Amino acid sequence: MIPQTAERMRAGYLPGLDANQLRWQVLVFERAGKRLEVEVPLLSGAQMQALTERVRAAAQRQLQSMPLAEIVGAIDRAIARLLDPADPYRRQIDACLPPVCGYDAAMVRLGLNGLFKTFRAPQLWRFIGEDFANPAVLDGFVPAIKGGAVRAYGPGLLLHSWAGNVPALSLWSLVCGLLVKAPSVGKLASAEPLFAGWFARLLAEVHPPLADCLAVVWWPGGAQTGDSAEGAQVLYAEADTVMAYGSNQTLAALRQQLPVTTRFLPHGHKLGFGMVGRAALDAVKAPANARLAAWDVMRYDQQGCYSPHVFYVERGATVSPRAFAAYLAAELANLQQRFARRPLDLEEGAGLARWQQSLEWRAPADDGAAPQLIGPADAPWSVAYSDSLEPLAPTALYRSIVVVGVDNLDGVVPLVAAQRDYLQTAGLAVGPEDLYRLAGLLGAAGVTRISALGAMGVPEAGWHHDGRFSLLDLVRMTEIDAAAEAAAQPLARYAD
Repeated sequence: MIPQTAERMRAGYLPGLDANQLRWQVLVFERAGKRLEVEVPLLSGAQMQALTERVRAAAQRQLQSMPLAEIVGAIDRAIARLLDPADPYRRQIDACLPPVCGYDAAMVRLGLNGLFKTFRAPQLWRFIGEDFANPAVLDGFVPAIKGGAVRAYGPGLLLHSWAGNVPALSLWSLVCGLLVKAPSVGKLASAEPLFAGWFARLLAEVHPPLADCLAVVWWPGGAQTGDSAEGAQVLYAEADTVMAYGSNQTLAALRQQLPVTTRFLPHGHKLGFGMVGRAALDAVKAPANARLAAWDVMRYDQQGCYSPHVFYVERGATVSPRAFAAYLAAELANLQQRFARRPLDLEEGAGLARWQQSLEWRAPADDGAAPQLIGPADAPWSVAYSDSLEPLAPTALYRSIVVVGVDNLDGVVPLVAAQRDYLQTAGLAVGPEDLYRLAGLLGAAGVTRISALGAMGVPEAGWHHDGRFSLLDLVRMTEIDAAAEAAAQPLARYAD
């Protein structure tokens, strides 16, 4: 089915349910004079029960016996269509996601291209190979090195709970679920309720045996009442594994609603930062690295868990940390012309103003230096520079960043280690020897991903999200002991 092109459309993907028998709620998105109305489904407890039973039964018939290579091929064909600008699904994505999310259309297009390319077949096999030395373990029992045999089984029902801060975030977990052959039901985010349903329908088109193996639902966030609460509780009780994205408060509330036996895989708030060494700060390299750093700040207005909040820059090079901050400000101004920051609502704008004021009113440090804002206060980006050592702390987002001058990058490690629970991505611009030395220190401090500047928001296929395994965390292993294998031999028909 080709997606609708009208200003009113339906979200979700509900195999086996009659849309005319469902209740629908309208979410309204208005950006830059364009109004988009999205109908999302409200399922009763009985409807949710019927949906989960259908998805689970279809997965048992089709997905769980499907060769892994066939699944990879199906995903690859779907992704190839999403990368085709002339495909009806891609045209619908390009037309509707920017007004729904509020991001610049060119930014969304480039961001999605980068995301989709990580899910082509070669990247998917690398993804699988990161977690499984022998991918055949997902298809059947394979010999174990210690003797006997082993096989990996995905969840009986995998629930995805998505956040809407980044477009198409749902693709990561949906692909993970497919690769471990898990029946999946995803809960849409109200801030981005479209992509997951489109992907499910596209996958059903390119490979019909998968059509009933996943579903995409919705219910309102926060306290739930009535049918939506009943439907949510049914799904919470049925799912044996939950992969969830959102704020730490949202994740804590969700965990309390799940049975104690449910495997819970949360991905919450994180803090990213960058480090720029002297080797990257000559007259040629410094502007180039500032341009890369600006891309990391600009991408989705710092809404990703991998977005930077602070750049620590070494003194003692041709280009000073203060000069690097000026380069960064100029690059953010240039990027505003290409990828305009989305308009901020009243609360977001007030939060940004409070952050700027907190810098201006801060008392000078012991060395007499206080943070300084570079550029106009009303610019659609904010760069603050400090000559005093600043802790790693969140900014106001929406392209607001702090640049800190430091004597050496090693001295930054204790500062970021104080945020161990929130560390994820560090973007580094240093020489090879410093890269591995600093990576060792940062890894011990809690950082789980070391990136190049400019690539902080574009994780590689198979990355270990928050330091965990993308696929191994979803499976359980069943082993045939070597003793059982040996004991079976005398019972064979060919045995003497």
